[in-house]
Amino acid sequence: MQTELAKAAVETMRRDAITDRRAGRPRTMGDRRKLVWIGMAGVAIALAGAAGWYTITRPAGPIGPAIAVVTRRDLSATVTATGTIKAMVGAEVKVGSRIPGRVEQLAVQVGDRVKTGQVIARLEQDDLHAAVEKARADLAADEARLATVRNGARAQEIQSAEAAFRQAEANRLLAQVNLDRYRQLYQDGGIALQVVDTAARDYDVAVAQVHNTREQLSLIREKYTVEDLWYAEAQVQQARAALRIAEANLGYATIMAPMGGVVASVSTQQGETVTSGSAAAQAPTFVTIIDLNRLQVDAYVDETDIGKVHVAQEATFTVDAFPDQEFTGKATAIYPKALIQQNVVTYDVVIAIDNREGLLRPDMTANTTILVAKREKVLAVPNQAVRREDGERVAFVQEGNRFVRQPIKTGWKDKNYTEVVSGLKEGDRVVVGEVGNARVQARESLPPGAK
Repeated sequence: MQTELAKAAVETMRRDAITDRRAGRPRTMGDRRKLVWIGMAGVAIALAGAAGWYTITRPAGPIGPAIAVVTRRDLSATVTATGTIKAMVGAEVKVGSRIPGRVEQLAVQVGDRVKTGQVIARLEQDDLHAAVEKARADLAADEARLATVRNGARAQEIQSAEAAFRQAEANRLLAQVNLDRYRQLYQDGGIALQVVDTAARDYDVAVAQVHNTREQLSLIREKYTVEDLWYAEAQVQQARAALRIAEANLGYATIMAPMGGVVASVSTQQGETVTSGSAAAQAPTFVTIIDLNRLQVDAYVDETDIGKVHVAQEATFTVDAFPDQEFTGKATAIYPKALIQQNVVTYDVVIAIDNREGLLRPDMTANTTILVAKREKVLAVPNQAVRREDGERVAFVQEGNRFVRQPIKTGWKDKNYTEVVSGLKEGDRVVVGEVGNARVQARESLPPGAK
């Protein structure tokens, strides 16, 4: 820009000189001084511009390498995996109807929080109440019959049978006396044989009557057999079972929450008629309830890392909904069966989590980090400070204005830092990255085998 200003000043002086010549005006001493000052200003501006350009474009001086201090820190070995938040086994329940009927009341909507035993829906119950009343009446009748069988005949029935038996026995004795007397008279020639035959017939009838009344008395005294008692008891048990079924069906008409949680979906409407089936897949679902306090992360760990993962290891994870918040958990199970997708083999590691704040939801993607090992307060340097040269690991240590090549032995390594077992001490300053043109001096290597 300064060069352009100088050119503009010179051009201005040239135009002024041409104008004066054409107008025939003579140059005065003031005009000459003016021209001199304008020329000097132009030269100064040009020099300033050249100096600024040189300052901008001149080569930069040497820059020293990046330096890091050897410090003690905690190192952790981790395994990363992508997972999905899911409900634990038993934490997601589909609630439906076990009997057919018309939905008379639907008491919840999606997003409602419910407690265990809270009414979700009701079916019509008039026919169910009637079935209960009929079962109760049948039970009462069967219980009365059982009582009769157990108690046997009434006292009046037994007394009447005993009286009939005594009367028959008396008739038999009278018939026997008459027969004996008529036989004697016949031997004495006093009566005809026909009279004796009539008396013998009357006696036989009397004997049969005694036998009959004896049987009747026995039947009345033991009116019901053991088999009759068993049958009556079985009828009572059957009636009681029928009553329990009727009462259970009446109870099924009131559908209640089997656990506390949040209503995730509602799949029926008030006024609809629902049917039921014997198979679970055919049973209608009214609502789905999820207990958001019982969630887990299913982390899919690559087969190359699964050998490092064990139950009870701690884990952290983030979700896209809250990228700045880190959640914690603990591995509780490792599924033995592999999952193969696009020729990639992974294993499901179940991580129990705490969702008391209610931030997490099922099916969220979880970026999971499982802590498989940890070392505390070890000397460590950034990973970029460790180099491998001639089969050994080295670091460049700053000593004054020079850098010394120092063989080191390393231990654990995480994604940022490497443990230094020997070769460096706390407080040493090491080069991170390239050494560049800095002065480098070699130092005697560690004994063979040290890395």
